[in-house]
Amino acid sequence: MRYNMDEKIKKGGISVETEHIFPIIKKWLYSDKDIFLREIVSNACDAVTKLRRLTSLGQVSDIPDDYKITVKADKEERTITVSDNGIGMTEEELDRYLCQIALSGALDFINKYEGEENRNNGIIGHFGLGFYSSFMVSDRVTVVTKSYTGAPAVKWECTDSGEYTLSPSDKETRGTDVIMHIADGEDEYLEDGKLKSILEQYCSFMPVEIYYEGEKKPEPEKKEGEEAKEPEAPKPINDTHPLWMKNPSDCTEEEYLEFYRKVFHDYREPLFHIHINADYPLNFRGILYFPKITNEYESLEGQVKLYYNLLQSGICRRQYQGGHSGVPSHAPRSDRLPGAAAERVEKLSPEQRICRENVAAHREEGRRQAELPLHHRA
Repeated sequence: MRYNMDEKIKKGGISVETEHIFPIIKKWLYSDKDIFLREIVSNACDAVTKLRRLTSLGQVSDIPDDYKITVKADKEERTITVSDNGIGMTEEELDRYLCQIALSGALDFINKYEGEENRNNGIIGHFGLGFYSSFMVSDRVTVVTKSYTGAPAVKWECTDSGEYTLSPSDKETRGTDVIMHIADGEDEYLEDGKLKSILEQYCSFMPVEIYYEGEKKPEPEKKEGEEAKEPEAPKPINDTHPLWMKNPSDCTEEEYLEFYRKVFHDYREPLFHIHINADYPLNFRGILYFPKITNEYESLEGQVKLYYNLLQSGICRRQYQGGHSGVPSHAPRSDRLPGAAAERVEKLSPEQRICRENVAAHREEGRRQAELPLHHRA
């Protein structure tokens, strides 16, 4: 008698109880709670990027190019609202992407409208988890959205237990509002200083203008005979065209210096900088800054700031003293790359190639400076 093993095989799918998974997301999705704002703003940025892409493909027309993202805090209501005027969502899309954890709307969009050769399209979110980071600081999240297609607006509201409601909305404008109702004990995230610092750290170079609306300050009393001043136009908190994305030949020394001071808050001039624009073996752009050290008590630790798709990959600040450039021994150089990779680096254009002779000259200058008394150093 032969035993049929196929009769004993059972197939199925793993199920997850939302009341069990939400506490895990709330506590362990990211090690740093501050990430929640970066994730929500990134989603807003993706919404605008998608609409821009549809416009460039001829799928959409007659939409003004006035895209922006607004972050607003309300202490009285205990809410943080992130609004965009991007692609928006229909009821079906909202139900599909928000009611199923780890289902990525970004990947669906890429698979539908982009080919394999154009997957590096600036869309940030790929895994469908970032939105739920909002529950790390919120006990309730409301999403109000209206699609660019003109479909009726909808409202989705979910508690930190995973229970949600879906209903019609009276929103008239295209885009999405994500309203996070801040939980007790998370009051620091309602402070202007805290939110601005998070935006500065993680969103300084996103490709869509971001505006912050905080607590309104009382206007100063008008003096007798003094003309009323027009309020200043709001300014975005981010730079949508960072210096490292430009060609080195298009950048001036003043721009390099201003950018260095802005990013690293160091108002001394750096010793020198290197602008990298490489496409092989890795495709990346960046600027290496080497700051001066005036005494032996200053920290030798460098700073590296990386921004992927303009989300905090491109700036490195290394300390430089006594002939040591701060570049680690494992740094990629043409003489340390195998075969074709080394050959390709040697063929880089002058704008793309790091000139090892110049670096060696700076090292020699560093050695000379190190031999001088501190008060004689440049």
